[in-house]
Amino acid sequence: MTSITVPDEVQASFNGELLADGDDGYETARRIHNGLIDRRPGLIARCANTADVRDAIDLATASDAEISVRGGGHNVAGLAVADGGVMVDLSAMRGIHVDPTARRARAQGGVTWNEYNRATHVHGLATTGGVVSTTGVAGLTAGGGLGWLMGRYGMSIDNLVSAEVVLADGRVVTASDAQDPDLFWAIRGGGGNFGVITSFEFDAHPVDVVTAGIAAHPLDAAVEVLDMYRQFTKNLDDDTTAFCGLVHAPDGSGTKIVATPVCHCGEVSKAESDLRPLREFGPPLLDMIGPMPYPVVNTLLDDGFPKGALNYWKSAFFTELSEAAVRTMVDAFEAAPSIMSGMVVEHFHGEVTRIAPTATAFPHRQPGYNLALIGQWDDPAATDTNISWVRETFASLEPFMAPQVYVNYLGSDDEARIRNAYGPNYDRLLELKRRYDPENRFRLNQNIDPSGA
Repeated sequence: MTSITVPDEVQASFNGELLADGDDGYETARRIHNGLIDRRPGLIARCANTADVRDAIDLATASDAEISVRGGGHNVAGLAVADGGVMVDLSAMRGIHVDPTARRARAQGGVTWNEYNRATHVHGLATTGGVVSTTGVAGLTAGGGLGWLMGRYGMSIDNLVSAEVVLADGRVVTASDAQDPDLFWAIRGGGGNFGVITSFEFDAHPVDVVTAGIAAHPLDAAVEVLDMYRQFTKNLDDDTTAFCGLVHAPDGSGTKIVATPVCHCGEVSKAESDLRPLREFGPPLLDMIGPMPYPVVNTLLDDGFPKGALNYWKSAFFTELSEAAVRTMVDAFEAAPSIMSGMVVEHFHGEVTRIAPTATAFPHRQPGYNLALIGQWDDPAATDTNISWVRETFASLEPFMAPQVYVNYLGSDDEARIRNAYGPNYDRLLELKRRYDPENRFRLNQNIDPSGA
C-alpha cells in the first residue's frame, strides 16, 4: 500500500477530516453503495470545502497515489474508492442555494438528489436528476443525468449553467459557456476525467406537483405489456417520461412482474388523458399512479436499490424494442437467480433527443431505449451465480443492441466499451484530456487515457 504522508501544516489547516486505516470513522467512510466493492484507501480526505479538495489532490500527487472521487458513492463500478489511494470524499460538502427569482440552484459536490429536490421544491422548482433519490448530484451529472423530467427539460447536463472544478495541477476554475467553454463541454458527459467538480449551478424549472407512480402486471403478460409500452412511447408527449421494468414484487415474495413507472410533469387534467392508454391496458394488477409532489416520485424506486447490496450491472441501448429482443429479455428474467435483480428500460425522447450529439460530451441523443441490466443480491456466496446471469443475459441481447452505452451504467470490466460511451465525441475528449490532465491523475473513472491507448 502506498505510504501517504500528511505534512503538519496540511493536517493543521484541513477543515474536514483526514482518515487513515484504524481511525474512527474510516470503516464507514470507505464503504460505498455497492456492497460488492471492498477496498481500503490509504487516506480518506473528507473535504469540507474546495480548499480541502485541492489539498487532497496535492497530497495524492506528492505521494504518487491514485485519486478516487466520492460524491454520492452510487457508481456501480465502485470507482469512488481504490486500495491504497487517496479518496477525495465530497460527502460532507452538502450546501445548496436556490435563487427562485433567477430559477437557479447551486449544489456542492456531496449533495444527493433527495436533498437537492427538497431544497428546490420549497420554491416550486425542479431540475432533471436521476430516478433514485440517494444518488449523488455530482456523479450522475458528470455522466449525463437521465431522469423523470428529461422529456420536457433534457438531462441534468442540459440544465447545467456552470461548475467549479479543481484541476489536476491544483487550479480552481469556473467552467461555463462564457468561462473555459472547452472544459464546460467536456464535463457534461465526460465523467470525472477532467477534475473534481466541487459545485454545480443548474437551471431549475417550475415543477411542483406531478402525476406519477407505477402500474404493474403479471410476468406472463410481459410480452404484451412491453408491446403496449413500445406503442405508447412512439409519439410520447414531452411532459411524459415512461420506463418499463422486469422486476420482482417489492413485498419480498419473489413474484416476478412487469412494471411501468411513469412521471408526467404537465397539468393534472392533461396527465389523465396522456396516461390513459398505459393505465387502462390489461387492466393492471396494481395502479399507483396519481398526483404527488415532484420530490416523491424520485423516491419511488429507492427501496429497490438498498445500500450495501451486492451489485453487478451491464447496460445497452436499443434503437427499437423488437419482439425478438423483448422475448429474449423475458426468457432471461424468468431465470434470474436473485429476487433483487431485474431489467429496466428507460425511454429517450423529447428535449433530450433535440440536442445535437456533439453539443455536449454526452453523445446519445437519438430516440430509443436505454437498458439497465441489474444483478443485485445480498449473499456473497451467490456472487458468481449472479454475475454469470448478468453476463449471459447481456450476451443473449447483443444481437439487438445499438453500439452506444450510457457511461454511468458501465461496470468495472467494461473498458472495451468506453469508446462506445463517448461515441463521436471521443477524439475531442482525448484532446481535452491531454490539455487538462496530461498525466492522467484522474483515471479512476471510465477513463480517457491521454496516451490514446
